[in-house]
This record gives sequence, structure tokens and C-alpha cells, in this order.
Amino acid sequence: MPFVNVEQLPLLELFPKALSGIVAGENLMLSFLVLETGCEVPEHSHPHEQAGLVLEGKLRFRIGDDEREVGPGEAFIIPADVVHAGFVDKGPVKILDIFAPPRQDYIERYNRHTQTDQQTRHNE
Repeated sequence: MPFVNVEQLPLLELFPKALSGIVAGENLMLSFLVLETGCEVPEHSHPHEQAGLVLEGKLRFRIGDDEREVGPGEAFIIPADVVHAGFVDKGPVKILDIFAPPRQDYIERYNRHTQTDQQTRHNE
């Protein structure tokens, strides 16, 4: 799939008030994230390097011990295994997250979600 219309990607709820459309290649993954008002990105870490770009809205975001409000046009880098978290006071917030290598846990959930969604639509 060399070309993708982001607006047509099925969305998976990663956690409450956080939806993501995912596109994955062999060595990286794009997650088009939409966070609603009151969304809390729980404190977590993972072995993947992560970069992000805020496309719309603002959120409070903490990477390690550094916390700040980030908005449109601001990017961030999260090294592997560094704890990070966030909170949305007013949504929606749209973010492009990039993971390397791809997060297989997200891809597996996304594939199950889209297969179930397609089967449900075909059975209606």
C-alpha cells in the first residue's frame, strides 16, 4: 500500500478517548492519533523509538522528567524505554506518531479490529 488516504483509515481505540489509524511498513509505523477532551495517555514506556508531530490542538506531554504543552507544528522524540505520558485539556488533538521498529502489539490489535469491522459490515 504505497499510498494511503488518512481520512479513510479505520480507527482503533488504543485507550479511552484515543483513536488511531495505522499504516505500517517493514521498519517503521505511522499512527494517526486523535485524542479527545479529557484523554489521558497513561504513563508508559516501550522498546520502540517514537517521534511525533502535533498537527492540531494542544496537549500536556511529559517525556522522562521534561513536561510541557505542545501544539501544532511542534515535534518530539522519545528514545526507547523512556517513560512518557500526556493529557488533553481540550480536544481534539491530532498527532502523527512514528515508531521504529513497528509496534507489533498495535498492528495485531488493528488487524483484528479492521477484520472484525469488515466482517460485521459484510454481515449487515
